[in-house]
Amino acid sequence: MNHLKKFFLLSLLFFVLSCSSVPKNTVNACAIFNEKYLWYKFAKATERKWGAPIELQMAIIRKESGYDWLARPERTKLFKVIPWKRKSSSLGYSQAIEDTWETYKKSTGKKYVTRVLFKDASDFVGWYVDQTYRKMKISKTNYFKQYIYYYNGWTKQLRPESISYAKTVDKTARKYKKQITRCQSKLNQKKYIIF
Repeated sequence: MNHLKKFFLLSLLFFVLSCSSVPKNTVNACAIFNEKYLWYKFAKATERKWGAPIELQMAIIRKESGYDWLARPERTKLFKVIPWKRKSSSLGYSQAIEDTWETYKKSTGKKYVTRVLFKDASDFVGWYVDQTYRKMKISKTNYFKQYIYYYNGWTKQLRPESISYAKTVDKTARKYKKQITRCQSKLNQKKYIIF
């Protein structure tokens, strides 16, 4: 019985780690979705729900976390040696900070969402894009300005690095859009996923 329990726990650990690994090719949206098919389904559901283009969701997530589910800001150093506090409370794929995440949960009525699951992160990004459209009147297809507000919050104050970051997101989203156009019909076919 003890061996069976160890086998089950080891299998469960392997399953969780394989589901949450960073895609091998992060510059090609089709490659990402071929490797992580459920991510396509989640991003497509977010696009339907919030109107946030798949390519924008993916470009934001790539810039924010590099598709690392446990991404966090580096710790500051105390006396240049001792690891200290983190620069912010951001966590997971979307790098949502705690306050904004709580606002999202209250706004959507979702109590049991987590920043480390791709499905929830995708929905958060879609919600944020939709809120930016409503509050700041920024088109959901204006990748550059959408990311400016994603990075800086709904304020007119810009952090200097946000311009270059937004240019990167804009470029990535445009590239992803072209790639998705080429493989979308294949991705839209029903696939049976066996666990």
